[in-house]
Amino acid sequence: MAVGISPPLILVVDDDPAHRLMLRTLLDDWGYKVDEAGDGLAAVEYCRKSPPDLVLMDVRMPGMDGMKAAADIHGYNPAVPIIIMTAYSSISSAVKALKGGAYDYLTKPLDFDALRLTIERAMEHRQLKEENKELREQLVRLRLPEILGRSPAMDRLAEMLTMVAPSEATVLITGESGTGKGLVARAIHANSGRTRGQLVEVNCAAIPETLVESELFGYEKGAFTGADRRRKGRFLSANKGTIFLDEIAELPLLTQAKLLRVLQDGVIQPVGSDTTITVDVRVVAATNQDLKQMVSEGLFREDLYYRLNVVAIEVPPLRERKDDIPMLAEHFWRHFSEKNRKPVRGMNPRAMDILLKYTWPGNVRELENVMERAVILLQGEFITEKELPLNLKKQVAEDTGIEEMPVHISLEDDMAGYTLADMEKRMIFHVLEATGGNKSAAARRLGITRRTLKLKLKKYALEDSPFVSRKEEDQ
Repeated sequence: MAVGISPPLILVVDDDPAHRLMLRTLLDDWGYKVDEAGDGLAAVEYCRKSPPDLVLMDVRMPGMDGMKAAADIHGYNPAVPIIIMTAYSSISSAVKALKGGAYDYLTKPLDFDALRLTIERAMEHRQLKEENKELREQLVRLRLPEILGRSPAMDRLAEMLTMVAPSEATVLITGESGTGKGLVARAIHANSGRTRGQLVEVNCAAIPETLVESELFGYEKGAFTGADRRRKGRFLSANKGTIFLDEIAELPLLTQAKLLRVLQDGVIQPVGSDTTITVDVRVVAATNQDLKQMVSEGLFREDLYYRLNVVAIEVPPLRERKDDIPMLAEHFWRHFSEKNRKPVRGMNPRAMDILLKYTWPGNVRELENVMERAVILLQGEFITEKELPLNLKKQVAEDTGIEEMPVHISLEDDMAGYTLADMEKRMIFHVLEATGGNKSAAARRLGITRRTLKLKLKKYALEDSPFVSRKEEDQ
């Protein structure tokens, strides 16, 4: 648990006082705050007044049972993770709870290691949210409000920016597409001594090769067909400020030579002019290409490369800074909630779990698009896995080793609310129940090997359960 963050509060809901006491003692030892409720109705009332960080809910209780209580709690606040505790005879009820939005379920008697791991997974994004709140305030003070993140990689980036930005050094920003190189360039300008001047942004890849020189350095009237007036160009517009040359690798070699002259001598020569103009411009460039490799291939000038690479800043891809995903996701859904005038109160834990497991080939830009899509498609007030694109859920399922099940599944009307992991877990339970816990028979019916089934039982922490037969000779 991070230093300075108050312990998360867990509400234990169980009609058995001895079981509640056991759980309170255990959770206290693990560093959590604990409150108790003796039935589902008391749990619902508690959550309405002051939602806990997590609910540990028994299923069978007098009055309002755990199923109804979980549904009521998630009816107005699905962001509260609920872990269901159930006996094996109530597995079908647990599956229904998952379908209704519960985070996970555990079978009695509880495996304490599995309980601790499940709670930690459910609480992870809550803790990150608390830490990110403090970091966001710090970044605003440093005038880096858009550089969001708390991962070690982003800590290093923020530290580098605070040192480099006040200098006059030329900066080369590298990183994959969608990582936020433009945000880094803007942060450099915002924290420099040139904030009274303009930050002029140029996408070199978007300018036709024949127009690059005139766009950057300007032109005189009559310099070429259509030049009916004088134009000063981007470098002159950035005088006393900063110019950001994005996709610098796309500059033609001839223009590279003229850019080198600007960096060496501080002068530009407009197209069609015989005179030079002195400019005072700080150059920040960015690329997703390997410029060193391009130099060896003769596609980029070596002298220009070293002039640009005075200070190199690499922006890490999102897959290497997954601790930042909860903060970034919240930042984006809040932005699109306001933009689309749709109230969004949060995201449920299962949706966040998918975001954390996805590899994000499109980096931060892809996450931004996913959050915009989720807000647009949202029917209620909380983003769930239903609003996430199919390709995210499919890749996460494949990466976690879930195989396609060749057995028939009776699709229910809202089966789309399941993740593939939920469906697999449910199918394994149904088939084991039908075979009386016989692993060999269950494996044959599922169309997988007995070894694969054993691995999946281990994955779902079921291998030691009394529900599964331990007879090695079962046929």
